Amino acid sequence: MFLESRSIVLADVAAAPSLEKPRPWLYRSLIKRPLDILAVLLASPVVVPLILLLALVVMADGKNPFYAQRRIGRDGRIFRMWKLRSMVHDAEGRLEAYLAENPEARLEWNARQKLRDDPRVTRFGRVLRASSMDELPQLWNVLTGEMSLVGPRPMMPDQQAMYGGDGYYRLRPGITGFWQTAGRNRTTFADRALYDDRYERSLSFGSDLRILLRTVAVVVGRTGC
Repeated sequence: MFLESRSIVLADVAAAPSLEKPRPWLYRSLIKRPLDILAVLLASPVVVPLILLLALVVMADGKNPFYAQRRIGRDGRIFRMWKLRSMVHDAEGRLEAYLAENPEARLEWNARQKLRDDPRVTRFGRVLRASSMDELPQLWNVLTGEMSLVGPRPMMPDQQAMYGGDGYYRLRPGITGFWQTAGRNRTTFADRALYDDRYERSLSFGSDLRILLRTVAVVVGRTGC
């Protein structure tokens, strides 16, 4: 399974959009951030009411609709990433109990840091995750400069030991990115570094635009998780 996963990774990375001979420092340093802010402001009249509506549905189950996780940002700085709640309140305890009773699930978790059949996710949470709408509050993180619309998926502090790349640390993490729209559900956690390093080397307006278009296909196809 892992050999097949590795071949998928190499094929996806090889198929990444190549640099178009731009001046990458110009887009990265002067253009990318203002475009993020502009996009969030333009989307806010539609997105903010949608987030509030989804939050009300989550609250109907007696849950706090928002939660924040500590994640690693650019240059290794810790920040709080916001999401709509899609899990039960005792999520960590339920995960440990489930992994202790299911050796195959433990292997999947150790390799991917995620489960296809996650016992922590609520019924409505599955809808949120499949549509990626649980990620919408991260637009606030984009507005405050902790994240970008496109970039490496932000990892948790306890995952750093499993991560072997360095391109991640030179960028703001993203709501979407190359890994999220390519090998997200088929690769190990460690393989993310290949995607992130390739993205960092080929960063341009064109590559970000292509990733955003691929994100639309992922969301419409409900292949998020």
